[in-house]
Amino acid sequence: MQTLEDFDGSGEGGICGVDEAGRGPVIGPMVVVGLMVDDDKVLRDLGVKDSKKLTPARREQLAIEVREVTRHEMVIASAEDIDTLRQRFTMNVIESKMFATVIERLGAKVAYVDAADTNENEFKNLITCELKNTIRIISKHGADALYPVVSAASIIAKTKRDALVDEIRTELGADIGSGYPSDQKTIDFLKQWYTEHGEMPPHTRRSWKTVDRIISELSISSLDEFGEG
Repeated sequence: MQTLEDFDGSGEGGICGVDEAGRGPVIGPMVVVGLMVDDDKVLRDLGVKDSKKLTPARREQLAIEVREVTRHEMVIASAEDIDTLRQRFTMNVIESKMFATVIERLGAKVAYVDAADTNENEFKNLITCELKNTIRIISKHGADALYPVVSAASIIAKTKRDALVDEIRTELGADIGSGYPSDQKTIDFLKQWYTEHGEMPPHTRRSWKTVDRIISELSISSLDEFGEG
């Protein structure tokens, strides 16, 4: 992991890192976590690294340990929230608003963020536009693999989203898969639910193209069956 760019947090209110979990799924919320430490050595000593490279059990244990040694803030956007916001904003803007919220709650002077836009600088500018105070934003692709403070934020965000998805599974009484469009279990669940209920299940992002595609496919299938009859 890289050394924080000539910044050790001294006199700056600490080192802040921000990341999200759940930007892409068709089911469930997006969770954004901002996290602050005086010195990221405490995170390196814990063995913090990119959450995607950790087993679920190790990630959950690290999340507990990270919470004990950091200040953190969390913002959660439900599927319904995302659908409503997407009527006015792109996902990049929605994410930048959530990032700005946790950064300001923490009172950060400098924040390291995992860039959501293909253009790192553009994502930095989106966040800056949402901030009420002057804060230095360092926006990098793969920041969760570069900076321990972002890795730690990612770990907490991921474990929180996993817990919320588990609650959704229990509520719906079904195996919904991971919630991502690339997961065939998720697609099969959505198709079955829509076939049985005539609508998508709760916690589904109805503004996702995946939903439109499933409804279109099922409608065509129904018409074909009607024609054959």
